[in-house]
Amino acid sequence: MPESFKSKLARWKFNLFPAYFFTGAKISYIADDFMEVRIRLPLSWRTRNYVGTIFGGSIYGSIDPIYMVMLIQTLGKEYIVWDKGAEIQFKKPGRSTLFARFSLTEDELGLIRKDVKTNYSIERIYNVELVDVNGEKHAIVKKTLYIRRKDAVKPQGRIN
Repeated sequence: MPESFKSKLARWKFNLFPAYFFTGAKISYIADDFMEVRIRLPLSWRTRNYVGTIFGGSIYGSIDPIYMVMLIQTLGKEYIVWDKGAEIQFKKPGRSTLFARFSLTEDELGLIRKDVKTNYSIERIYNVELVDVNGEKHAIVKKTLYIRRKDAVKPQGRIN
């Protein structure tokens, strides 16, 4: 799906937002419906660590907010979405530009909407691979997201 003016503007704003800008990464694409986002993380003076490879903090920072923002945009204002946890597994040092692709499906969004109707809150886990131009994996990040409806009523605990 091509980018729209709205998604191009969102990409531009995101890339200039200081917390994201200083990771050294750039969002290179946001689908008009926010169901797909692509990023690139170059090896540069801003991302290089002491041994000359991409700094692990830049690797994690480059992907950190993406799924949360995608879910906020696609689910709508009646949902609360927060990052809850993350794990990162480094496979190879990043010696060149790394890329990541994030995607959601209508089926996934349907499952989320269904699950939060019957549960106060849910968690979803998303895996993101950072790969080089040849598709070789350099890091795998597992993101855990917390999701609930804003109007959800917290269940009362049992009284013993």
